[in-house]
Amino acid sequence: MKKPKQQLNPNWAQLRQKLGCGSELSLKKSSQESVLGKRKERSENGDADECETSVLTPTSSDSSITNEIAMDCEMVGVSPLGNKSALGRVTLVNKFGNVVYDEHVRPVERVVDFRTQISGIRPRDLKKAKDFGVVQKEVAEMLKGKILVGHALRNDLRALLLSHPKTDIRDTAEYQPFLKEGRSKALRHLAAEVLNVKIQNGEHCPIEDARAAMMLYMKKRREWERTVKDLVKMKLKQKKRKPKKHKKAGPPAS
Repeated sequence: MKKPKQQLNPNWAQLRQKLGCGSELSLKKSSQESVLGKRKERSENGDADECETSVLTPTSSDSSITNEIAMDCEMVGVSPLGNKSALGRVTLVNKFGNVVYDEHVRPVERVVDFRTQISGIRPRDLKKAKDFGVVQKEVAEMLKGKILVGHALRNDLRALLLSHPKTDIRDTAEYQPFLKEGRSKALRHLAAEVLNVKIQNGEHCPIEDARAAMMLYMKKRREWERTVKDLVKMKLKQKKRKPKKHKKAGPPAS
């Protein structure tokens, strides 16, 4: 005669269900966290860990440096009043949305306002940060010959004291189909309208912002690149049409 199967204590069964032990719940939760790509929160020892972002996820595990790189920078306030912006963090992601560079930056001038509510940067983040000159050189090297994607990139490039060929810039703040009555939309509005995601809830995460810009570009990539090619062709035609200026003949030699 078989012994009747011993029933679990209801309290223990409830606890197991909460923990998800041996159930689909634990698998679902772990896979969901990996798919969402949640970033680690800042550690207690003050090391610069990746900010948390659970909205936009990479489209591939490929972390190589691709031909398209998206950049986003966070600023801190310098000068006596703290109203002058200086680079505090720069992040680059590849076309799949994976981080290929992410560094906090120690500005040349003393930081007066960390602008934490927006930048997410805290005093501890800059204690072991790289010097501005080092970051500038590393970023310049990575962007060389690449298509640079971002939102209002003129601000980021100005903070880095760098330039980039106009034909290789894809700025979501300047792309015609993304404008409203000729004016730029905020990145968070574009992300909500085009990607159907909410970003910049509280402190900004440059990883998330760079991913948003890259995903906006990738969504319109074919049309965008066609527009750039047409623009380059048109400029070449205009150059050819321009008549060469003839030098005025000087007085005859005596």
